[in-house]
Amino acid sequence: MFGRSVISTEHLCAGTTTMAQPGLCCAMTRQLAADAEQSVQALSRILLTTVDDLATELTDRIRRAEPQYRDGEAVPVHELWESCRRNLEHILIQLAGDARPGVEAARRTGRRRAEQGVPLPAILHAYRIGGRFIWDTLVAHSEDNEVAREALLRAGADVWTIIDDYSEALIEAYRETIAEQAGRNMQVRNALLSSLLEGNLKDGSQLWECAAMLQLPAHSTFVVVAAETPRTGDEALIGVEETLRRRGVASVWRLETELQVGVVALRAPVTVPKLCEHLAPLAKGRVGVSTPYTNLDQTTVALRQAQVAYAAATPGTRDLIRYEQEPIAVLLASVPELGGNVAHAVLGPILELAEPNRELMLDTLRAWFAEDGSAAAAAARLHVHRNTVHYRLRRVEELTDRSLSRPTDSAELYFALESTRILGLESRRPA
Repeated sequence: MFGRSVISTEHLCAGTTTMAQPGLCCAMTRQLAADAEQSVQALSRILLTTVDDLATELTDRIRRAEPQYRDGEAVPVHELWESCRRNLEHILIQLAGDARPGVEAARRTGRRRAEQGVPLPAILHAYRIGGRFIWDTLVAHSEDNEVAREALLRAGADVWTIIDDYSEALIEAYRETIAEQAGRNMQVRNALLSSLLEGNLKDGSQLWECAAMLQLPAHSTFVVVAAETPRTGDEALIGVEETLRRRGVASVWRLETELQVGVVALRAPVTVPKLCEHLAPLAKGRVGVSTPYTNLDQTTVALRQAQVAYAAATPGTRDLIRYEQEPIAVLLASVPELGGNVAHAVLGPILELAEPNRELMLDTLRAWFAEDGSAAAAAARLHVHRNTVHYRLRRVEELTDRSLSRPTDSAELYFALESTRILGLESRRPA
């Protein structure tokens, strides 16, 4: 048991004539080591008979020295005593050489303290107190026996190694338990958020309880955000919850296969436009934001709005769309099949053009609409001559059999152009 002791041949034989007799020196070393082990084992067995009293003394010592244990709230006194007794018994049994109970007592302590929410530094402080207590007790009970005292000092490294092993086991179990709790808490949080988003909480008291558990205010102005994830399992808005928390805004988020979805409770001075300013730099893809609402039972509707707003943004971009600001785009995105039919029915001849003609026609038409029908402004936006814009627009009218001067035809062209953008049809090569 004491193979890791600091005892060595050089320490025992230095300055003696046995240095010239290696065989005798080794024999003496083995005998002294055996005597040391037997002395510590005998002392440990004696202490095992008083382990209840030792546990009481150690409990008092820990409570005096460590504030986390002092009032008995986090860890009841009787539970601390039982833990001290169990750990003392296991360590003394190991020192006595009667058995090797392992480090389960320390692991049990680590798990239990994690469940009770005791900080790890406080636990380690208590364990250091316990380790020192064991050593001081061993030394005190060997004071009247010079041989036992010398043996204990020689075996000191092994005593502290056992105590260190127990400390390491405690730390490992504590961290494992914290990780398990975090996983369970995340599962509970996701389940609550899912119930809120999916409208499974019909009763007002259920909504308030859910909001409290999600750390959302029961009364506020809310929005739902849906952001496109770059890859499965990756956040779409990196660190968004912490970013908003630093600005006094509560939010809760769920990571899905293609989206990261969150409910945000706005708080002055953070308005919806200000929220969008905070979200935009974090985005890795398209982002949709619902209209503001004040009752949590409207969250399901807001989720649908955020999803449609996200779908209304241009694929492959980091555009942020607010549902109420883009009525035509969100209408087309909400019925993609209809949008596809409109795009092909109106712009089909242009979509069938080969590059670069297809892109030139669509970009010119988009610039013309963006500049409120001004060919000169569209030419400046595209960095071409105004006559080039006029020529391309005439080609659009010829290919689509529609006139930009007629409001109905112009509306159809705009709807079809938006559908083309939303569905990413302009980047697809014709079959």
